[in-house]
Amino acid sequence: MIKKKTISSKILSSWKKLGPGLVTGASDDDPSGIATYSQAGAAYGLSTLWTAIIAFPLMAAIQQMCARIGLVTSQGLTGTLKKHYPRPILYLMLLFSFPAIVMNIGADIAGMGAVGNLLLPSIDANYFSVLFTIILLGLIVYLPYQKIAAVLKYLCIVMLVYFIVPFLYKQDFSEILKATFIPTIKFDKDFIAIIVGILGTTISPYLFFWQASVEVEEMKYKRKHLIVNKKLIHNINQDVDFGMTVSAFVMYFIILTTGTVLFKGGIHQIDTVEQAAMALKPLAGNLAYLLFAVGVIGTGLIAIPVLSGSISYIITETFGWEQGLDKKFHEAKAFYVIIAISLILGLSLNYVGITPIQSLIYTAILYGLTAPVLIAIILHISNNKKIMGKNVNGRLANILGFAALIIMTVAAVTLIYLQLSGK
Repeated sequence: MIKKKTISSKILSSWKKLGPGLVTGASDDDPSGIATYSQAGAAYGLSTLWTAIIAFPLMAAIQQMCARIGLVTSQGLTGTLKKHYPRPILYLMLLFSFPAIVMNIGADIAGMGAVGNLLLPSIDANYFSVLFTIILLGLIVYLPYQKIAAVLKYLCIVMLVYFIVPFLYKQDFSEILKATFIPTIKFDKDFIAIIVGILGTTISPYLFFWQASVEVEEMKYKRKHLIVNKKLIHNINQDVDFGMTVSAFVMYFIILTTGTVLFKGGIHQIDTVEQAAMALKPLAGNLAYLLFAVGVIGTGLIAIPVLSGSISYIITETFGWEQGLDKKFHEAKAFYVIIAISLILGLSLNYVGITPIQSLIYTAILYGLTAPVLIAIILHISNNKKIMGKNVNGRLANILGFAALIIMTVAAVTLIYLQLSGK
C-alpha cells in the first residue's frame, strides 16, 4: 500500500513539474497538424511515418533554444529581436507570421465546429465555431495565467486518444517498422508539399514565440530571482523534450491510423477535417471515429490559446505595449484586444469560401516555407554571446539546429522548384 502511494505520489509530483513544454508539444498537434497528418496517411499510406523520427530531435532542439532565450533575456523572441537586431528583420518576421497564424486559428475553429456538428448533427457547425470562439475568448481574458496553464495542461490528456485508435484496427507490424526506419521519398510536388506541410506543422514558427514568452510568464508567476544555471536549463530541456515526445508520438499514430485504415480502405483524399473522422467509422468502428473527433476538439482548445497568445506577444512586444497572460484585462488592454481580434478574424475565415482542410494544409505549408528564416534567426541569437552570455548553444544543439535549417530549406526550395517546373 505504501509502495503504491509512493509511486502515485511520484507520478503526481512529476506531473506538477511539467510546465510550458507539455502545452507547447500538445498544441503542436492542433487540428492543422491532424489534418496534415491525416492527408499524408490517406494519400501515401505509411510512406511518411519516418518523418516523426526525423522531426522529433529537430523540433526539440529549436524549442529548447527558444526556452533558453526567454530564460536568459527575460523577454520573448520578439523583444530580443527588437533590442538586438535591425528593425527590418523584426517587421519581416511580423509580416511572415501574422497571416499564417490567423489562418491557422480560423482553420482550427472551423475544424472544431465541423467535428462538433458530427457529434451533435442537430446543431449547425457554424454555431459550434462561434460557441468555441466565445468560450476560448472568455477563458483567455478572465482566467489568470496559472489557471490557463493548468487548464491547458489537463486538456493535454485528450492526446492519449490517438495512442488508442490505431490498435482498434488490425496492423502489420513488420510493414510499420519498415516504414518507420526506412525513408520513402517521391520527387513529385504533391508528396514534397505533404513533407513540407508535416515539417511546417511540427516545427511551427508560432511555437517559437510562444515558448520564449511563456517561459518568462512562468518565471514571473513563480516570483523567483532569475538565476539561469545548468540545473534550471536541464529542467527546462526535460520539460520541452517531454512535450515534443508527446507531439511526435501523436503525429506518428495519426499517420499510422489513417495510413492503415483510410489508405488501405481506398480513401486517398481528405477534403474536410470531419471527413477524416467520418472515414474511420465504417472501417475501424464507432469508437475510433468518436475518439478521433473528440481529439480534434480537445487539441483545438489547447492550440488556439497558444496561437492567439503567440500573435499577441509578437505584436505587443514589437510596439512596446504592455503584455502578458498574467495581467488582468485593464492592465494589458492591447494584449487582450489583439487576442480577441485574432480570434474574430480567424472565425470570419469560415465565411470566405476556403475549406477548413485547405486552410489547415496551406497554413502548414506556409509555416514550412517561412520557418527556415526564423530558425536562422534563432540560431544566430542562441550563439550570440552578447545576448546569451555563457548560455550559448552547445555542439549538439547547433548540429540539430543547423540540420533543421538545412532540411526545411531543402524541402521548401524543392517544393518551389517542382511547383514552378510543373512536375
